[in-house]
Amino acid sequence: MALGQQIQAWRISRGHSVDDLAAESGIPPPRLEEIEAEEIDPAASILEALAAAMKIPPAWLFSHPTLFRTLFDDPEDVENTIPAGPDPITERILAGSRMDRSLYVLLTAIVQSGEPKLLRAAEVNLRSLVKQAKQSTVPWQNRPSGHFEPPND
Repeated sequence: MALGQQIQAWRISRGHSVDDLAAESGIPPPRLEEIEAEEIDPAASILEALAAAMKIPPAWLFSHPTLFRTLFDDPEDVENTIPAGPDPITERILAGSRMDRSLYVLLTAIVQSGEPKLLRAAEVNLRSLVKQAKQSTVPWQNRPSGHFEPPND
């Protein structure tokens, strides 16, 4: 499917009219209609503005919105295929979400909210968790003298 058709599908799936999305993204409505009709090729800045207005990552505009239903639908109702697209990060997230979608859905909701303080708090906490996960623990046998912690047998 062509990019203009993907953008139109996203616009419709998010409940925006051409005028609403154009106003939110700062793009004139005739220009948005030309993009959706494949009459012009949008610049990267226009794609970013459209994605921001729809509160989705810009890379998602290159895939049909129904491909992302695997993130939000019940796993029993979803086929066992991973949608292929140009964004390998999204593909890995989709593959990982099959085991536990709740964290991804939560992070997506935070990103879509666009609240700067909430986004910053999430980023700081995630960085702290990643840092803690990378710290190696000292095995019981190699702990300094005077340090007592019973083994986890």
